[in-house]
Amino acid sequence: MSTFFRRKVAAVTFAVLALSLAGGGIAIAQPSAKAPDAVQPAARSTNSQPPVSAESARLAKAALKAGTATTLVATNVYTVVNSNGTKARGGGTVVKYGVGEYEVIFGHNVTAGAFLATLSLSGSCCIPPGGEVSVAPRLLTPNAVFVQTRNSAGTPANLGFTLLTHTP
Repeated sequence: MSTFFRRKVAAVTFAVLALSLAGGGIAIAQPSAKAPDAVQPAARSTNSQPPVSAESARLAKAALKAGTATTLVATNVYTVVNSNGTKARGGGTVVKYGVGEYEVIFGHNVTAGAFLATLSLSGSCCIPPGGEVSVAPRLLTPNAVFVQTRNSAGTPANLGFTLLTHTP
């Protein structure tokens, strides 16, 4: 009985391999003669971060120095930021660079963390305007996060947001 199952397993394996090899060329897409002209979306501004200012570097060093006394196992820190770059509530220090460009500085290293941002309003009323928000670790600053906001058309815009950082 065991030889029957061994032969059946071998036959099924061989059949799957043969079908995979034979069917591999069937799904190759052929280019069309001429693709229809599509309207391209407007080009967005560069996705690079602005250079770190002297004030931002000073704030980051001071926050990191003040936060070294605590040992963090894992931490979640949230920050609610108004569209003008002022912090409504939460942790961290906010620095506004340009239209839709913000930096949030924390008292601990966040390079190994996870970041989540969403457009929001600081008050208890109303739905925030539509748009996009991007978040990334801040270049050359291990205890900061860079946030960029855009309107629905993709143009940089000053929009309020909520940022959540999880640091293991």
